[in-house]
Amino acid sequence: MKVAIIGGGITGLTAAYYLQKEIMTNHLNMEYELFEETSQLGGKIKTDHYNGFVIEQGPDSFLARKESASKLAKEVGLKDELISNNKGQAYVLKGQSLHPIPMGAVMGIPTKLGPFLTTGLFSVSGKLRAGADFFLPKSASKKDQSLGKFFRRRLGSEVVDHLIEPLLSGIYAGNMDRLSLQATFPQFYDMEQQYRSLILGMKETRPEAQPGQGQKKGGFLTLTKGLQSFVEGIENHLDEDAVHKNQSLEKITKTDHQYQLHFADGEIKLFDKVILTTPHHVTAELLEDTQVQEHLQSIPSTSVATVAMAFDEDQISSDFDGTGFVVSKKSGYTITACTWLHKKWEHSTPKGKALLRCFVGKPGGEYIVDKEDDDIVDTVLKDLNRIMKVEGYPEYYKVTRWHNAMPQYEVGHYKKLEEIKDKMETDFPGIYVAGAAYGGVGLPDCINQGEKIVEEIIK
Repeated sequence: MKVAIIGGGITGLTAAYYLQKEIMTNHLNMEYELFEETSQLGGKIKTDHYNGFVIEQGPDSFLARKESASKLAKEVGLKDELISNNKGQAYVLKGQSLHPIPMGAVMGIPTKLGPFLTTGLFSVSGKLRAGADFFLPKSASKKDQSLGKFFRRRLGSEVVDHLIEPLLSGIYAGNMDRLSLQATFPQFYDMEQQYRSLILGMKETRPEAQPGQGQKKGGFLTLTKGLQSFVEGIENHLDEDAVHKNQSLEKITKTDHQYQLHFADGEIKLFDKVILTTPHHVTAELLEDTQVQEHLQSIPSTSVATVAMAFDEDQISSDFDGTGFVVSKKSGYTITACTWLHKKWEHSTPKGKALLRCFVGKPGGEYIVDKEDDDIVDTVLKDLNRIMKVEGYPEYYKVTRWHNAMPQYEVGHYKKLEEIKDKMETDFPGIYVAGAAYGGVGLPDCINQGEKIVEEIIK
């Protein structure tokens, strides 16, 4: 059996690694080839190194509690490189003031009443409205609904706009009033159904802090040399003859029992199985089927940019001790978040230096992504100087644009995925689709998908 893997991002790399492992362990009569259209594997994972700075251009970490990523890192020999983030205070920017995220808030849902009642993030009426969660009945309808509708009903618009939305939008770069509850955070619906109150449910299900453990580490992991070393670690374990870079696929056509892959250089190759890990809008073009194209192209995406800036430490004067802040979208800023990387990830920054990483691009504000680098940096610095003091210009900066890179899991997303799956199984048996548009946008989610598809193929 011959298997083609299209796309050398983390999903495709995972599929290649676990497929090769199965072939070698079980002596299977099977072979694979991985095709990547660019000269570098990793997809959105890119690390920039400058004078001792470790600067991520895409994701900078992954959730520790989702163990598939750390498991894979250990398998490829990177156990000693794994590092947990420093857990410090994070803030929400509202107006021109940074407010500490209330202690005990989980995804914006309070589990401790004291910090929630004393925060300056909300008015008295906003706090009282959030308290209605204790008395409101659980949702009657089982239909999918937007995150915004669900949380506004439970906790009120003020808590949503100034706490929950900035936190959750940092994950999906989307509009909470369009994002699907079922496809993003179904556990909150389940919690409401079981406990009726989100606040009570969160208090019941949150693990108790263990005394005597010293300073807590955060819930994220990364690698000391940057996440690109993760990509290189996986690549080093693959058969180099099976990995093809600078190989662009143009279309896939079906024969009686196999699939023809037509490449841009004119070459045509035959495969029994195909794993497509390309972005969903690219996958739509590869499969010449109107219905599949309509389904995939109906999944919207947003464009974002990251802006990393390196300074001398004394250029950054701030009274805030923490790891960064997210921005309430009603505050009138272009930036959507800022991480103080020299405080969150100490390994990323040389002594005496500071490293800031800001994000721009949001629904209705994506125009900024296509501006010149200097214009974006100037806009970001202007925003930052309304909040904290930044003296002068950075000694180094890196602007990275990600066009149509954030798939939006809008209401009805799961139904759309079921229709795509049914269509693929009926008309394209042996072709599998995976990646950020389908089963989660985080690195562990993509790794899980790649591993799961390999299990299906082996069966």
